[in-house]
Amino acid sequence: MHDTQHPDVRAGAAPTGPSTAYRWGSLGPDDVEAWSRLVNHVAEVDGTEEFYQPEDLAEELTGHGVDPARDTWAVWAGEELVAWTAVGCPTTPDHEGHGRAHLEGGVRLDHRGRGLGRALMDAAEPRAAQLVSERHPGRPGHLSVGAGLVGSSAQAMLRSRGYADVRWFDMLARPLDGVPEIPQVPAGVRLTAPGPEHEDAVREAHNLAFRDHWGSGPVAPEPWHERWVARSARPSLSTLAVDEEGRVLSYVLVGEWVERHAYVNLVGTVPAWRGRGLAATCLVRTIRQSVDAGSYDVIELDVDSDSPTGATRLYERLGFRRTLQTVAMRRALPL
Repeated sequence: MHDTQHPDVRAGAAPTGPSTAYRWGSLGPDDVEAWSRLVNHVAEVDGTEEFYQPEDLAEELTGHGVDPARDTWAVWAGEELVAWTAVGCPTTPDHEGHGRAHLEGGVRLDHRGRGLGRALMDAAEPRAAQLVSERHPGRPGHLSVGAGLVGSSAQAMLRSRGYADVRWFDMLARPLDGVPEIPQVPAGVRLTAPGPEHEDAVREAHNLAFRDHWGSGPVAPEPWHERWVARSARPSLSTLAVDEEGRVLSYVLVGEWVERHAYVNLVGTVPAWRGRGLAATCLVRTIRQSVDAGSYDVIELDVDSDSPTGATRLYERLGFRRTLQTVAMRRALPL
């Protein structure tokens, strides 16, 4: 545990509940088991299904541009981690030329209503704004937060801090039965699982595919590599559509965050190849790979409910159905 007073938290500012004294610090490698328990508790009680293993959280602490001592906050009651938050700021602006930082966190159910969420935001927001200013000087910027399910207590708290609802995301799921045959691909195109040699080509395809997607920006090589080799990555389930010159035209990248659940992290098609069924073909192959692996019961994904490519209709045609909806919120930073 890291008990050093965080520089963004004033001494004595951390709230306390009845007969509860809280210790504030930052998150480190020794805390990932407790952090995972808290994250999964919050996912359970709030119904978001955002579960993480300790190994996945350990990777977050070593991510490109992350300084855990300055970018994370942990609140302990005795030996139990009861609240946390973290900030991240990509080094590249989004496709609208804006700098952006993302805040995430949570509070144990039995420690809510004591001001911990507000105190965490008081600590994290200045650091997030500082990162945007340092990495994107002179650009407009904003802070974004995933507020959980519509109507959550987090959503109400964030509104009181000036955040507004800006987007809704649907989680879709499909059981691994009744899978159609893989459609025929166009001449000169082949389907394959991604290998190390495809890493940069897929990144380039992704940056092209998501150029017109809300909230996205080009992914730099370092964070892309971390995603490519992450513990959760499942290249054997993933699918690429590649042309004769080795260019990636469409891709489905899969991870495993929860046992027996295959999760589609990313789906995209470069603009010149949209409308030819490549994403659907790649996704059908991935579904069949998940069936053949024998280690999964369901395949899931999240999709922007206002996706410019009409992705939700594609997924519904392939048997996916919505299981929950979450809301993203934003607050503009002053120039």
